[in-house]
Amino acid sequence: MHKMSHQRLIQLKSLMLNKAREDLKREAAEKAEEKKTALSKRMNPIGSLLTMQQQELVDLCRDIHSKIDQVDEQRYEIALKVKKNDDEIADLNQQIFDLRGKFKRPLLRRVKISADQMLRALLGSKHKVSMDLRSNLKSVKKVDVKKDDVRKTVYLVQFRYFIANLFFTDRSKRLERQH
Repeated sequence: MHKMSHQRLIQLKSLMLNKAREDLKREAAEKAEEKKTALSKRMNPIGSLLTMQQQELVDLCRDIHSKIDQVDEQRYEIALKVKKNDDEIADLNQQIFDLRGKFKRPLLRRVKISADQMLRALLGSKHKVSMDLRSNLKSVKKVDVKKDDVRKTVYLVQFRYFIANLFFTDRSKRLERQH
């Protein structure tokens, strides 16, 4: 293989950079053109609002409202897909981490030693320390749950369930009206 001269190497790099720059400009122009065509397909010109009659304005508002509902539903579906994909990516990353992160743990011997023996080993035999672990524990009071608190909690749960059902029922009714 022949070794390339420094000048030739710089010339090739500059040619590649110029080509990449041209490609980026061309792609940006194509994206802008695609955006214009997509918007022109989706949007219809409204016309002059001042010359429209009241019924025409009401029809226009209804049409815009239905389009907003459609776009909102599409956005909601896309958000669900994105969340599902994000969860899937996180799961795959966790699996990769689990596969890479495997290492051998050293075998540890189990040592049976009491707390008193451990303190004697740490402090020496001169210090006489006795540990009574149960004397240091705190006493726990029994909590009395009132029936009113339980009723309030149940009411809140039922109310949240009712609101969620109301939202989804309203959404399904709108979907039925469109079809």
